[in-house]
Amino acid sequence: MSSKAKNVPLGGSHRTSPAGSRLIGPVHPDEQVEVTIRLRPRAAIPPQVKADLTTGRSHKDRRYMTRAELSANHGASAEDIAKVAAFAQAQNLAVVHTSEARRSVWLSGTVAQMSAAFGVKLDEYDHPQGGTYRGRTGPIQIPADLESIVVGVFGLDNRPQARPHFRIRKSAAGPGGRGVAAADNTQFTPVQIAQLYNFPSQLNGTGECIAIIELGGGFKTADLQAYFSQLGVPMPAVSSVSVDHGTNTPTPGPDSADGEVMLDIEVAGAVAPKAKIVVYFSPNTSQGFLDAVTKAVHDDVNKPSVISISWGGPESTWTGQAFQQFDQAFQAAAALGITVCVAAGDNGSSDGVNDGLDHVDFPASSPNALACGGTRLNASGTTISSEVVWNEPDDGATGGGVSDQFPVPDYQASAGVPPSANPSKNVGRGVPDVAADADPATGYAVRVDGQDTVIGGTSAVAPLWAGLIARLNQGVGKPVGFLNPTLYGLTAQSGVFRDITSGNNGAYSAGPGWDACSGLGVADGTKLLQALSK
Repeated sequence: MSSKAKNVPLGGSHRTSPAGSRLIGPVHPDEQVEVTIRLRPRAAIPPQVKADLTTGRSHKDRRYMTRAELSANHGASAEDIAKVAAFAQAQNLAVVHTSEARRSVWLSGTVAQMSAAFGVKLDEYDHPQGGTYRGRTGPIQIPADLESIVVGVFGLDNRPQARPHFRIRKSAAGPGGRGVAAADNTQFTPVQIAQLYNFPSQLNGTGECIAIIELGGGFKTADLQAYFSQLGVPMPAVSSVSVDHGTNTPTPGPDSADGEVMLDIEVAGAVAPKAKIVVYFSPNTSQGFLDAVTKAVHDDVNKPSVISISWGGPESTWTGQAFQQFDQAFQAAAALGITVCVAAGDNGSSDGVNDGLDHVDFPASSPNALACGGTRLNASGTTISSEVVWNEPDDGATGGGVSDQFPVPDYQASAGVPPSANPSKNVGRGVPDVAADADPATGYAVRVDGQDTVIGGTSAVAPLWAGLIARLNQGVGKPVGFLNPTLYGLTAQSGVFRDITSGNNGAYSAGPGWDACSGLGVADGTKLLQALSK
């Protein structure tokens, strides 16, 4: 392939500089860069397969594709991979790895080579929240004869893409700045939460694998051993997978992502102690995030049946290619019977964007994700006394609202998703789908970097639901897979959801039925198992 081939802009690749960023100067031309090229599938997943996974058979009768079937029928073709490899050779780029199943080709080269190959200018930027990063503005250019083949290029820009959605209780400070329980606040162990929400007690996740996506931080086995011993719960088998050179790197400190990693493992593991837990560590970039997701989805060694994601960012910070490729990865997960649980965010209806508008968090806003919102739970013993939308003026609020990127999915057609609170009055995918305890003031007792602490945030809800899904899979006898259409199809008389009708997250208020701050409400795990077993 000629290096002089006509170039065209890659759809959905346009980037702008984040507000507040400062241009430092050009990146050194010899700096090494790795990019992920996403390719078109051989064929789209047939509508009849999607229908079978949404409105067709009951969960116990569903037939999912195997990973081999998905790769053979809907992965990238060898011919398309060869064309990208020829492009790489013409541009003096090295092919690091290829995967038909993940529809990806990984290339490496210098900044100078990548800039020439993709028609971009790579500069170094400084940003108050993200430190320094390698960035670009405008679209990526690709050869015209690859336009129908290449559907995404990730990695030229390595700005921090997502943030963890956990909140350490602020009521008191322990060593290193971490919060500790205060007398006027409540804390729960994940085991207590599971009991309060009536998770099926006879199940423990035996035979299941929970994948956890992490974009920083790490865990210490000694901490996990101490935590589960204190809980009186068998410690689950926990392992890690490196993606894009990401590793399990515990880094103690008040702003460390260790809190996210430990919260995720400890909540999911306490709820489903006999499930295998695999943590996929990757850099916090759009490339690293996507590669971690596709690695987990197509992992034919560990074969996860549920994925927990507690990271995300406002839709306004993502590219069109990212929306498309994450959502397609979640569609692949659905075809395999994998449930994807994603935290809805901790900054209320604004999602932390200071532009006077309301935003929802992505990838929670993907219509193929189970978006997990947050509540404030009060209980006495084994009895719930009250539960309202989580919204604390100084300690966060659940994400939720109306997507600007995705239309209302079929399963929400009758849910009463309101027009956006923004002047656009857009009607789109409503977030969240479900809710559970997330307020740090009624948070989860966990152990992080040798210290016992209390953490909240919707980050706790995603692994809580992942643990519940592991129990449900065990109880049904097969993966329950993509749950959203089933959940929205349940009648109020089923008693599966306890409606949250009090509170708000800023622009959106709770009320009868689904709402854009507590979703369908809080699930009764045993009743949900009964509904899925019919």
